[in-house]
Amino acid sequence: MDLSVLVPLVVVTALFFDFTNGFHDTANAMATSIATGALRPRVAVALSAVLNLVGAFLSVEVAKTISGGLVDDAAITPAVVFGGLVGAIVWNLLTWYVGLPSSSSHALFGGLIGATWVAAGGDAVHFAKLVEKVLVPAVAAPVVAGVAGALATYLAFRITRRATASKTPEGFRVGQIASASLLSLAHGTNDAQKTMGIITLTLISAGTLAPGSGPPTWVIVSAGLAIALGTYLGGWRIIRTLGKGITDIGAPQGFAAQTSATAVILTSSHLGIALSTTHVCSGGILGAGLGTPQAKVHWSTAGRMLLAWLITLPAAGVAGAIAGLVAESGTVGTVAVAVVGVVFACAVFAMSRRDAVGAHNVNDIPVEPLEPAPAPGGTR
Repeated sequence: MDLSVLVPLVVVTALFFDFTNGFHDTANAMATSIATGALRPRVAVALSAVLNLVGAFLSVEVAKTISGGLVDDAAITPAVVFGGLVGAIVWNLLTWYVGLPSSSSHALFGGLIGATWVAAGGDAVHFAKLVEKVLVPAVAAPVVAGVAGALATYLAFRITRRATASKTPEGFRVGQIASASLLSLAHGTNDAQKTMGIITLTLISAGTLAPGSGPPTWVIVSAGLAIALGTYLGGWRIIRTLGKGITDIGAPQGFAAQTSATAVILTSSHLGIALSTTHVCSGGILGAGLGTPQAKVHWSTAGRMLLAWLITLPAAGVAGAIAGLVAESGTVGTVAVAVVGVVFACAVFAMSRRDAVGAHNVNDIPVEPLEPAPAPGGTR
């Protein structure tokens, strides 16, 4: 396929992935705030969308890691990138439909690596950089966020143990508005950059940009807008899982989980680490539950999430490899991959519309504040 057609197609596909990333990861920032009643659903997603957009302009270090770190940009073509994106989108939509907060970031990495591997060989994948910037943080970050969330929850209860019981939750709900806002800002800083990096990689592989270039301004703006729009439309299935499925979340736990996750994500963005915000936020929520001895942790849900985390990278890699191999075969192959991707997306959307559990109208979602989780020592 002619590059004048293929490159715009890849750019549009990348922005669509960014859009799915937004509604897939809305829960990362806002699930606990909605569950505790700190923010109403419509206000929460609108605030998150605006701050995701702002966050996209704060840094480009993660984008540079993706555009020049994970794969050899001289060994691949825009068709390979296109195949990887389609593989990532397929996995994103599938996990969104079943309500699992899997990593959009790892779906993207898996799709890109799988497509690159089959098209250009294993030497075109920088495995050392993959381990350093993706795999090690994937294990360490949720653990760090979980420990920080548990410690923050314990300290929050200790510090406020003599405060008026009726005033403490209200105070933490106000704090949650600030922590949720910072988390949305951090999410935009880290996740929007991944699409920037993919588009920049495409432009480099097409010869439009020089190797090692950073994302142009129009790429930063378009990626920020796409993730913001996806965030505003919301990922209600996953909000249910993170907000109510892992553990009992009260205002103190929500504040602690959001604050710990924000610190980890902002640090990783500064270091150019393409972190999974889903892993970090889930770890923070689980840690907040463990920091409250009487709180119930739903280990079956946590186990399903862990399984999704483990299979996301290889599953998206297989999907990306197949799509990349077909797309690289020529114009007919590229068109076939595009058609299959569109049909799959439409099918998932149609099924979700028929499923009352996955209602897309925010006003139809029965989100109710949870009763505050017990403090250490059995008091509320």
